Amino acid sequence: MTNTTCSCHNAGRQQLAYIMVKITSWNVNSLRVRLPQLLQWCASEHPDIVALQEIKLQNDAFPYQELADAGYQAICNGQKTYNGVAMLSRAPPSNIIDALPGMDDPQRRLLAASYGELRVVNVYVPNGQSVGSEKYSYKLAWLHHLAMFLKQEIAAHPQLILLGDFNIAPADADVHDPAAWHEQILCSTAERQALRALLDLGLIDSYRQSAPEGNEFSWWDYRLNGFKRNLGLRIDLTLASTALYGRHHRSWIDKTPRGWERPSDHAPVVAEFQ
Repeated sequence: MTNTTCSCHNAGRQQLAYIMVKITSWNVNSLRVRLPQLLQWCASEHPDIVALQEIKLQNDAFPYQELADAGYQAICNGQKTYNGVAMLSRAPPSNIIDALPGMDDPQRRLLAASYGELRVVNVYVPNGQSVGSEKYSYKLAWLHHLAMFLKQEIAAHPQLILLGDFNIAPADADVHDPAAWHEQILCSTAERQALRALLDLGLIDSYRQSAPEGNEFSWWDYRLNGFKRNLGLRIDLTLASTALYGRHHRSWIDKTPRGWERPSDHAPVVAEFQ
């Protein structure tokens, strides 16, 4: 893990130093297409850990060497054409889990690993298609199993961050047009209750704490000039355990890559901890 050392001092006082860790989540919507953007962003922003979702390629097609050349170790839980998650890090991962316990699911949507005392759980929550559909029921069941898994994970790893594409806008403040999205997929009551059940395990939405009245989004539809018109949703989240949040410095959404050529429809979301 790359350590960014900062110092501050007052006259007559000894310098104090701390280590900053930058953790990022980014749904790249095809790593094969978005690898140049990922490498460009990492070279500019120097994240320590990057959780990727919707990589859309199998493990044997993952660009391990290109990322190693950029200074990152990588672990991958890939799937051809759809889904898939991966994590990049400066430090080696340990205690890796790549399936949701208790759920026989061929879809690759979870990857957890430890980096020292820090536990990182990367998720790509199912979209759900439409309220009341079979895929919607699958989404709610998946979230229920995730909650059971996280209860054990937090007990075993107090310094934990759950991050990824949740495909849920937590509240109306995270939606460009709450009336239009009312009880629609990504914004339905049952989905938000499932997300609240995760938070109730002892997790804190770090972005919302940094920007309590922020009206920023992390996803914009490719259609209808969604990004230029800021017709978005905040569905990419960084949820820190209570213990980890005590070290929280700041969180933000970096919209810059969304304006690049051939972008993902999602922007990176970033959280920094001391």
